[in-house]
This record gives sequence, C-alpha cells and structure tokens, in this order.
Amino acid sequence: MSRFLSENNRDLKAYVPGEQPKVKNLVKLNTNESPFLPAPGVQEAVKQAADSLQLYNDLSAARLTGLLAKTYDVKETQVFVGNGSDEVLAFAFQAFGGGGVTFPDITYGCYTVWAGLYHLDARIISLKEDFSIDPADYRGNDRCVVIANPNAPTGMALPLSAIAEIAAHNPDQVVIVDEAYVDFGAESAVALLPEYDNILVVQTFSKSRQLAGARLGFAIGSEELIADLNLIRYSFHPYNVNSLTQAAGAAALEQPEYFEACRQTIMENRAWTKTELEKLGFRVLDSKANFLFVQAPGMNGAEYQKKLREKNILIRYFDQPRIRDFTRVTIGSKTQMEKLIEATKEIWA
Repeated sequence: MSRFLSENNRDLKAYVPGEQPKVKNLVKLNTNESPFLPAPGVQEAVKQAADSLQLYNDLSAARLTGLLAKTYDVKETQVFVGNGSDEVLAFAFQAFGGGGVTFPDITYGCYTVWAGLYHLDARIISLKEDFSIDPADYRGNDRCVVIANPNAPTGMALPLSAIAEIAAHNPDQVVIVDEAYVDFGAESAVALLPEYDNILVVQTFSKSRQLAGARLGFAIGSEELIADLNLIRYSFHPYNVNSLTQAAGAAALEQPEYFEACRQTIMENRAWTKTELEKLGFRVLDSKANFLFVQAPGMNGAEYQKKLREKNILIRYFDQPRIRDFTRVTIGSKTQMEKLIEATKEIWA
C-alpha cells in the first residue's frame, strides 16, 4: 500500500473472488455462474439501448423497476435496483448497520469486508455443527441482521418460518435476507413483507437470469426502507445502473419461460451430481443453491481442488478452519457435471 492510504483503511482485508482464468477447454465450476446464455432477446435489447449511450441512463430505471414490481407482486416504490446485489448489500450495510451487524461465521465473505470498510461492529455467530443456522441465536439482537438464504457456501436454506422468527424477535432492527440463490429451490422472504416492515430482501440477476456480467441486483422491502436505500444511492452514485444493464434486465424478466427452464435444469443437474458424488463416498450438504458443498472421502478440500485443476476443472476452496475439508462445486451443464464425475472417478481409481 502507499503512504497516502488513510489510516482507518490500512487494516482492510479485501474480498478475494474466484479466479477467472482464460484457458481453453476449462470446466469452470468455481464462481456460481450460469452455464446458459442470457434469455433470447436480451442481446437485441442491449443493442437497441446502445443507440442512446450518448445520453444518461434513466435514474429511476422505470421500465425495469416496473417489471420487477409486477414479477414479485409489490409496488414500484418497494423496489430498488443496483449495480449487482453486492452494491445493493453494501448500500444496505451503510444505511442500516450503524449500530453494528450480525451474521454467521460461515457465509458470504463480503459481509466481513463491508463491516470493515464501513467500520461497523460485527457480531459473528457460529453455525451449528451441521452448518445450519439456529434462528434462536438471533433473538433479541441489538443490531442489523444479515442472513444469506440459501447460505453460501453451504447451500443450506432456512424455511420462511425461521426468517419470520428472526424478524419478529428483532422488531427494531433491519433483517437483510440475501437471496442470491433463492431461485434454485428455496422460499423467498418477499412473502413475509406484508407482515414485517423490517425485512429487506436482496436478489441478483447473476445466477438464475444469466446476467453475471451485466451487474444487476435489486432489493424489495417496505417503501420506507427503499427510500433509505435511495438516499444512500443519491448521495453516492445516482446513475448506478447503466442503460445497457437496464435493458438486459427488463428483457430477461419478459421471458419467464426461459428463466423457469434454466433453473429447473440446474436443479435437475444438482440432484444428479449429488447422487453421483454420494455413490463415490462424498458427504454432500443439502443444497437449495446452484452449487454443492462437498467433502471428499479421505482427502481435504485443497487437495481435491488441486487434483481437479490438473484435469482442467475448477472448483472453489475456502481456507477457513471449519470448512477446510470441503469444496464448493458450481452446478453447470449436464456435460460439465459428467466431466466432473468422470474426473473424480479417475482421481480415486
């Protein structure tokens, strides 16, 4: 670092994303991207939007926001859009985390990063031995609660009753529910919003809508919470969602059949892969996400990752005390998953 970096930022530990190598014939199962192309019509919508790039984008993202409101059966004033769900979550940490934040010890790594970036006191609660979240651990909390549901990197999901319990026992705190992977089999807390004005649901277009490269996320909550997020946005980055991304997101929402077909295929491939890995002696957690969290028999996570990499297959390893024996495997196409299983069989041959 330079000598000019401010003192209060010198201890920051930045998030380390999954690697993005440009290698031919690589089976890339390490960053939870979709194996499918964006919905038909997305590319044409982006091309049309490119004709107006000399103009600023629509601050309100009216068409996109309107389609999101229709899709999730809420008011447009209950919807906020951002430059990826990471930006939305970061804004939420700024808006609601002033009294501190609470989240699990094993979860999305950016939560710790944002707590450090915004100098928020973080209370970290251990997952249970089976890697599940116990809602009772979050009762009577005196700070903003952040729950990834399904959780990452475990893929395990809480039922809506558990989210409701957390919200009910923290009426004076915002409960942020990060639903990046909810479309792969979990229940969305959007259904709880009429009863709980302290729940903020955050989702993304990166996974189930095939737009990771477009950077588009959104939040749904009470009109008051959304107004708070807009206050932060207008104080930092008003034009945060560009015209091309708005067009891509709107076009994706207009093709629900494609969305449904892609997510169903991912869930089918996930079930097949889980079964095949278990046949080989793997421990595989029950996932409701587009990935599996797996423990190889007689081999730690780093070694399994290394051996697969030698076969041009990438998976994700997290060098953390409780999960060093595990790796995270993104669910790709059936062909990709067949290559994973075949390579795994060769490793143990």
